[in-house]
Amino acid sequence: MNSPDPSNVPLNGNSSKPEAGNLPLDSDATQQLPTSNAETRSVNFIEEIIETDRARGENKVATRFPPEPNGYLHLGHAKSICLNFGLALKYEGTCNLRFDDTNPEKEDEEFVDSIEADVRWLGFKWDGLYHASDYFEAIYKSAEELIDKGLAYVDEQGVDEMRENRGNYNTPGKPGPFRDRPKTENLDLFKRMRAGEFDEGKCVLRAKIDLSAGNMNMRDPVLYRIRKFHHHRTGDKWCIYPMYDFAHPLSDAIEGITHSICTLEFEDHRPFYDWCIANCTLPAKPRQIEFARLNVTYTILSKRYFSQMVSEHHVDGWDDPRMPTLAGMRRRGFTASSLRSFAEKIGVAKSNSQVDVNLLYYCIREELNAAAKRVMCVQRPLKLVLTDYPEDKFEDLEADNNPEEPSAGKRMVPFGRELWIERDDFMENPPKKWFRLAPGSEIRLKHAYYVRCNEVIKDPVSGEVVELRCSHDPESRGGWSKDGRKVKGTAHWVSVKHAVPVEIRLFDHLFTVENPIKELETKDLGDCINPKSKEVLQGFAEPCLGEAKEGERFQFLR
Repeated sequence: MNSPDPSNVPLNGNSSKPEAGNLPLDSDATQQLPTSNAETRSVNFIEEIIETDRARGENKVATRFPPEPNGYLHLGHAKSICLNFGLALKYEGTCNLRFDDTNPEKEDEEFVDSIEADVRWLGFKWDGLYHASDYFEAIYKSAEELIDKGLAYVDEQGVDEMRENRGNYNTPGKPGPFRDRPKTENLDLFKRMRAGEFDEGKCVLRAKIDLSAGNMNMRDPVLYRIRKFHHHRTGDKWCIYPMYDFAHPLSDAIEGITHSICTLEFEDHRPFYDWCIANCTLPAKPRQIEFARLNVTYTILSKRYFSQMVSEHHVDGWDDPRMPTLAGMRRRGFTASSLRSFAEKIGVAKSNSQVDVNLLYYCIREELNAAAKRVMCVQRPLKLVLTDYPEDKFEDLEADNNPEEPSAGKRMVPFGRELWIERDDFMENPPKKWFRLAPGSEIRLKHAYYVRCNEVIKDPVSGEVVELRCSHDPESRGGWSKDGRKVKGTAHWVSVKHAVPVEIRLFDHLFTVENPIKELETKDLGDCINPKSKEVLQGFAEPCLGEAKEGERFQFLR
């Protein structure tokens, strides 16, 4: 795609680039967004700020979602996406998707493509599609403007010397030997940095603010550094790159963003954000607002750790279903609407807290209970043979596709003499109050008959139970006895002749501890990974699963 000229970018954030509306959306997407109750629910503190602005006549609302393309989006990003795009929807404003591509050694087009796909899948359309690299020339000119105003200088100190002269929270910084260079010399050096005359680490461009400031972010922060890496969009055109804290406010202003929403760790960066806006000639003056980032139990939401988990093979890639990336959660079966529901339930707060992961599972269960088809699947199969059922007889039994939704219809399930049942539904020497199958006991087969276990067949070498020989009550078809006797246990099953072999992947928490980030302060990542987070089984399912389409969701009866 061609990059827009920053000088021609209108303040409403629109772009000549293709909009998401021109790209295909998944069926689970925008048309299902819960906008009808937007006016009835209580407002969060960010909406209170916006409504106060609107009461003063500042009616425009322009937000943006600005991910760095150095990894896949995760659940925390989903919260930010829902917030930024949701504000634009509620207040009839705009929301841009902007890639913060100022760190070329860590970024890749693979991540750009995955981010665009995830935003679309989550159900949102961006108004403008931009990259920070679209504005590199404009940002460079702003840096020259700061030099010309005496507010920036080229510093040739080494990293250690720079850190020492910067001071700490208890000690004010002190000027380095290059802080008071003439602006003509600084302009010349900065141009030579751009021309590639200096090696990496030789020098940086720093803002000239206040070396005694209590906020360390205001002690002459770095604006530009030398990075001789190939950029995935601009190629080798640039060898100096703006720091995120400098590029971000300028990009917001160029796009006409009104409310720059970010997470709480950027609160201490806000004074520098405002300093950049105040001291550079820009077309707009956005406002930064911080909200609490998402923390979920048994979960890490950090691309740095994700990258480590992938590189060290703790998981099978960024889209591993155990990963809280949107790609991984999509593979696991989460729907976009369930994640939007989760974001709405946790709300927007000013202080950090931890959300129970069970709330996330509740959101998807609540949706699937109402929408998913029920089928029977045996994960750890044990053969059950009805010795009194004809060998050549098969019958179709009627079953509800979803008992909670009559419109879902019914299906026919084949039944025969040989069945697979769950190994966990049988115990040779059961404890008291065991209501499943055991020698001499009777259970109900779902949708089918009452059956009684008469004989247990074991492997002569291992002693493992390999087959149950049972009898059935032909008067109990449909799972109910005509004589009124009560059977407490019910088991699911599939016909051996008709069953579809399936590979079943069972997932548990990826981490063994509730707060893995805290544990990682003293432990290695591998020590916190749950070795039983993934279990692969070979089982059997109803024949209808053999015709299932990709993305179709089912609930296995238990």
